[in-house]
Amino acid sequence: MAVRRKPVEGALTDFAAGQTVVEFRNVCYRVNGNLILDHVSFTVPRRQTLVLLGRSGSGKTTALKMVNGLLFPSAGQVLVDGRPTIEWDLIQLRRSIGYVIQEVGLFPHFKVGENVGLVPRLEEWPSDRIQQRTTELLRQVGLEPAEFLDRYPRQLSGGQRQRVGVARALAAEPQLLLFDEPFGALDPVTRVELQDQFLELRDRLRKTSIFVTHDVREALRLGTEVALLHRGKLEVLTTPAEFVNSSGEEARAFLSTL
Repeated sequence: MAVRRKPVEGALTDFAAGQTVVEFRNVCYRVNGNLILDHVSFTVPRRQTLVLLGRSGSGKTTALKMVNGLLFPSAGQVLVDGRPTIEWDLIQLRRSIGYVIQEVGLFPHFKVGENVGLVPRLEEWPSDRIQQRTTELLRQVGLEPAEFLDRYPRQLSGGQRQRVGVARALAAEPQLLLFDEPFGALDPVTRVELQDQFLELRDRLRKTSIFVTHDVREALRLGTEVALLHRGKLEVLTTPAEFVNSSGEEARAFLSTL
């Protein structure tokens, strides 16, 4: 496992290293001798959405967790804004990245407004700015603030909780967003609605995103690029338009489900 160096202070704000926001350089990851990621290399350009597509156990969520320092490579490097994750101050790195997971992860004892404003509060934003940002984001994700600000997560549907999760991820104005199968547990109609909303936010806010899914339809719809992982290896990295013409066995297996 990589040894962490002295952290460097600073937030992910100006993409000082250039147009590449995330880079994997020959990354391997082992657990108890098992190779989970096998020499994986790719880049995520600024304002693009890379979808990590693969079966369960393919390594896609492991790769995602390496971006915000929840895991570190056994070999190789993961760089965010040109800086290896082992050199980041992890608290600052994670607060600089919006993170949305399938289970949403809202704090049940916090009201919706408190959940959305969590990271800005940790960053010591003024209270009026937090209130303004929270109200603005709830409207952006289709939840009327007057109706939802003071509700608790248990009082929301699954789709509403996921919308709150997206609003929370956007609250501190991060330059990078990570999505770990955020819509996988939702019914088909709600899932399409939230995909539509993701596309609208993506095009309007122009954030850099990495999106994990096992659904090839979702990958082709949401990604500007699709990276197919199979048994820890990167099998295909291409645009959605080119992916549908892929000839590899694993790509064809996914395409056969369309």
